[in-house]
Amino acid sequence: MTDTERESVDAPSWRLVLGTATPFLALAVLLIGLAYWWLEPNPPRHLVMATGVPQGAYSEFGQRYEKLLANHGIRVVLRQTQGAAENLALLRDAGSGVDVAFVQGGVADAAHGESDPGLVSLGSMFQEPVWLFYRSDSAQRLLKQPHLASLSQLTGWRVNIGAPGSGVPVLARRLLEANRIDSGAIGLSEQPVTPAVVELLEGRIDAVMLASAPESLIVQMLLQTPGIALFDFAQADAYTRRFGFLSAVTLPRGVVDLARDLPAADVHMVAPTATLVARDSLHPALVQLLVQAAAQVHGQPGWFQRKGEFPNAVDGERTLAPEAERFYRNGVPWLQRYLPFWLANLVDRMWIALLSIVAVLIPLSRVLPPLVELRIRSRVFRWYGQLREIEAAAAASPAAVQLRELDEIEAHVNAVQLPLSYADELYALKSHIQMVRRRIQSVSAQPAPRSP
Repeated sequence: MTDTERESVDAPSWRLVLGTATPFLALAVLLIGLAYWWLEPNPPRHLVMATGVPQGAYSEFGQRYEKLLANHGIRVVLRQTQGAAENLALLRDAGSGVDVAFVQGGVADAAHGESDPGLVSLGSMFQEPVWLFYRSDSAQRLLKQPHLASLSQLTGWRVNIGAPGSGVPVLARRLLEANRIDSGAIGLSEQPVTPAVVELLEGRIDAVMLASAPESLIVQMLLQTPGIALFDFAQADAYTRRFGFLSAVTLPRGVVDLARDLPAADVHMVAPTATLVARDSLHPALVQLLVQAAAQVHGQPGWFQRKGEFPNAVDGERTLAPEAERFYRNGVPWLQRYLPFWLANLVDRMWIALLSIVAVLIPLSRVLPPLVELRIRSRVFRWYGQLREIEAAAAASPAAVQLRELDEIEAHVNAVQLPLSYADELYALKSHIQMVRRRIQSVSAQPAPRSP
């Protein structure tokens, strides 16, 4: 008998059970591993978000997203850009590394005239009113009146409409074209926001057009700067009929500063809606975290919205990401209300696969008890073959050799460990060993036959 056989015989019964169950355990581990690889339940630990110019609304919001996602172990890399048009271009460029970005409504239509394949919307985040700030003395000098009443009066003005890459230049030209203003009849410049505002304050240009949420520090500064007026879009409703991506909004009287009554009257404005756009390959768990963060960042009441109005699932330009749609329909997933994000996400994405694996393993597990029983009983029955050989050779071999072989078998059998439910078979084997021993002894005690 080899050492391996002896170790197998002497092994405790629980090792037999474990050895029999090992193939099933290995299959279960393999199926779980395949499900984990296919579903990718754990998202990447970082993402790249394209925002906008420093001190702009996109940049301010991006910093809030960065802090909120850091609470879940996600590092958000913020990439500053000139604005919505550049953000959309980066999303369309697969090699840019940008995963998600703020995009102004109407930019995609102007650039391509159709929705973008490979990009999905995470919902509408906030409205970006069109702010046309102008110098009061320019209106008095050029129009002989204190206020600018219509965009058609901008002929001869020096107006900055934002740097290339932002969504404002395209929007501004469409608004001017609607007012039948020839681009050659107006001094248009396309400088970044900060240097343009400096020139406005110093009187080198007459007006600056922005499209930004009121959280922009530059917007808030200009609203409170003496000598700088805000254009009132008295024809706001007409603009929304001409351009479907625009909405009519109102800057309420006194909302900037109640004590100083700024503004002194309601101001009519038009506003495209900013959406959060992502690649369709972005991990669903990151989409879920982004829309949850969006609810905290954009869900509070503001100058142009009531509490809970944003974010929302309305987006006429792109398909809504399935995970974002799930959030807008059901809110925060149930498990995330009670478990850490990573654990809740793992369970949420793996439970269907785990149920499927269990459904496969349950029928297979029915063969496990018979296999265990067979292996346990084989530890007894394997010795009957050697007993039969010894018994058959009782007359041909010396009794001392046969008895020595029986002693070896009995020593191994005494070391066999079986569950109590199989003890009767073990004791039957021992009694059969004794029976063969007595027979050999009886055969050896008989006198040898005399020769004639």
